[in-house]
Amino acid sequence: MKFRSAFALAVFAFTPAFAQLAPPNDAGVTLGHIHLVVKDVDAQKRFWTAMMGGTLVMNDRLEMIQFPGVYILLRQGEPTGPPAGSVVDHFGLVFRDLPAWLAKWKASGVEIEQNQNPLQGYVHAPDGIRVEFFGDPSIDAPVKMDHIHFWPADTPAIQAWYARVFGGRPGRRPRVSTPGWIDCDFFPGANFSFSQQDKKLAPTAGRSLDHIGFEVKNLDAFLGKIESLGIRIDEGPRPSPNSKSLRVAYVTDPWGTRIELTEGLAPIAR
Repeated sequence: MKFRSAFALAVFAFTPAFAQLAPPNDAGVTLGHIHLVVKDVDAQKRFWTAMMGGTLVMNDRLEMIQFPGVYILLRQGEPTGPPAGSVVDHFGLVFRDLPAWLAKWKASGVEIEQNQNPLQGYVHAPDGIRVEFFGDPSIDAPVKMDHIHFWPADTPAIQAWYARVFGGRPGRRPRVSTPGWIDCDFFPGANFSFSQQDKKLAPTAGRSLDHIGFEVKNLDAFLGKIESLGIRIDEGPRPSPNSKSLRVAYVTDPWGTRIELTEGLAPIAR
């Protein structure tokens, strides 16, 4: 890919922006982040900033790539495989001026999958990460978070689980190229899309899309609430080693999606 110089401009133009996560729902939950385990952190940073329009921000020593509605976090490692084959297959962004982005991707040699729908397709990030894209001139930013796409063996059960535990609102997703075949739970910042599979797929931990994250109000109280629902806490709560303002805990959904719960993820304006 030929986007090193564009990345340099993006870093040079770096200015912090705050309050990029959506306000929480009635359960005190909003989408927080997607955490990628990658072989080359610098290559991923170039991709997510220069090619996808993200902004580098810092929460103390924690570096993140910010989009309206989500942060992308990167950790160097050797992923066991791409997201495809696990229960979380991909995630998607929506772009206000999609023709301009398509021209940029093509000029930079980014791999693109696109069929007959001119407003939808996929681009390929390093480490086998596919990102679905949509065009929507009505959005209020150049690019925004859109969805995380799950491939569960039991769609009604996973939809009900995310509604019960995290306050997701069941519904149907807009901007879908094949109407009527995806069920969703909507969260502030994005929706979770579920497409039924005929077998249970692999868990996310260790793959290049290692886990997803929710930002919650009052982490300790929230953990107590979900424990009362029978949810096992895998790790935490504990302070983050990378940010004095951040505390974290981990759970896993019944389909194998590792989920980080955070309090204090967004950078603090000073």
